[in-house]
Amino acid sequence: MTRWQRTLFILVTAQLVSAIGFGMFFPFLPLYVEYLGTNTGLSLAFWAGMAFSGQALTMAISSPIWGSLADRYGRKAMIERAMYGGAVIILLMGFARSAEELALLRTIQGAITGTIAAINALAASLVPRERTGYAMGMLQVGLWAGVAAGPFLGGIVADVFGFRAAFIITAILLLISGIVVTFGVKEQFTPPPRGVRRPGILSDWQRILALPGVAPAYAARFLNWLGPTMLLPVLPLYVASLMRGNEGISTLTGVIVGLSSAAGTVSALYLGRLGDRVGHRRVLLAGTLVAALCFIPQAFVHTGWQLLILQALTGAATGGMNPALSALLARYTRAGDEGAVFGIDNSVNSAARAAAPLLGAAVAAWFGLPAIFIATALVLLGAAALVFRCLPEHTVAPQIAPAAQPCEQTPR
Repeated sequence: MTRWQRTLFILVTAQLVSAIGFGMFFPFLPLYVEYLGTNTGLSLAFWAGMAFSGQALTMAISSPIWGSLADRYGRKAMIERAMYGGAVIILLMGFARSAEELALLRTIQGAITGTIAAINALAASLVPRERTGYAMGMLQVGLWAGVAAGPFLGGIVADVFGFRAAFIITAILLLISGIVVTFGVKEQFTPPPRGVRRPGILSDWQRILALPGVAPAYAARFLNWLGPTMLLPVLPLYVASLMRGNEGISTLTGVIVGLSSAAGTVSALYLGRLGDRVGHRRVLLAGTLVAALCFIPQAFVHTGWQLLILQALTGAATGGMNPALSALLARYTRAGDEGAVFGIDNSVNSAARAAAPLLGAAVAAWFGLPAIFIATALVLLGAAALVFRCLPEHTVAPQIAPAAQPCEQTPR
């Protein structure tokens, strides 16, 4: 096993453990808000919304800054900051006394954490460029497996030991992940020489965004996150409408989400390696189109098992989209910019996560629950058109970035 393969294995393990931790309290966060109560007289629904949107907003703002600092001071240090800082903040959440305190801590969490972007940046800086798809697929496997297992384990912990125990266990898992990275990962980072003035953070962002393919890739990332995430607020309601009041609605919803995540976990590794051989743009385009086409019939299903099968297919398709985009971003940009590149990428993800539930709820309220699947398909079709028209396949980033070019002229 080579050094980069060993490091990748450690990073995947850290990704898995931290994803399990974050997933443990995510599903019952609104219930925890209700359990804590409010001291201000504002509705609990408002504070539940703040607990989600506040974290997404501060993460969208802080991620590019942390990413640029990673390129100056080391990417491993940013993972340690996210792991250890997250452990402290989430431990404090377990002792929150009101919904206001929880919302404030969640907002601080968004500014401090960001483990996915930090891990992706370090992996992209260590893995050979021709194996980037494989590496991002492996990291996606760790993430999706953690996302699938976390809610299940968190539900058991919350039922047996109470809500607060899930936060304490999450803090312990993040602490363990941080220790694994501290003692298991060796980063040979060379800081800029003293006396050499490096351009400012804003200049770094402008230079990166001016590279051919980078801005369209971020736009595609936003759309690919926006579409599927729009379903989250309404999926249990749609399942309930299909079952017509029968028991087992929560169980079927959990099975649908779990099977979709499992399908994405399996496909991420295979499609990431396939992209290294045939091209990540092809994999991204095919996955986006397949996902869009599979969402359309979900608006017309009549039974839960039909929805289950189609959701598994969309999960498999979307599982290949994320590592393909990450690999393309690594190829479009130059070595040494990984922190800034994936910091901006995480900001785009956070913005999509903040906007998607609001947009999904609005579509469902105006046009009905089935319309959300049509809207998701249209968003993904727009992303596919963007990929086909504007994204190149090969590395195009020189050592000195050229001026931005219209996407129609981007080489393929």
